[in-house]
Amino acid sequence: MKRFLIAGLLTMAVLAPRADAADTRVELPFQELVNSPEAKAAGIDGSVRFYLAGQKTPTVVSRFGEDVTNKKTNGVGKSDAESCRWVALSALKALQEGAKDRGANAVIDIVSYFKKNEFRSATNFECHAGGIMSGVAFKATYAKVK
Repeated sequence: MKRFLIAGLLTMAVLAPRADAADTRVELPFQELVNSPEAKAAGIDGSVRFYLAGQKTPTVVSRFGEDVTNKKTNGVGKSDAESCRWVALSALKALQEGAKDRGANAVIDIVSYFKKNEFRSATNFECHAGGIMSGVAFKATYAKVK
């Protein structure tokens, strides 16, 4: 009986779908998000400018090091795009605060960095949306620009 129970539990563990197994890769426009009313409501205040890798930036006066932010949010009851926009704003807010702490006025060379895999685009960011959670990770450099 005990052996049957253990075998049954192992079979269920192997065959049962994981609740967060859905992993849809979503690309969304970066500048549209940064300029959105939702960004302002989330605390993106314009004191720090954001530039994706490959995007034209003003002259860099100084650099203050790299950082990585990895944020997750509840995706239940939201579309993939909605949860991805929300979690990306959380990641940008963290980068904004990191820039302010370092005396930077810009975050440059931003790349999506989900599971340490870089996705570079001069226009879009990458998000991964699951059945329960959505996540965005950014790797970027803090800088002072003209």
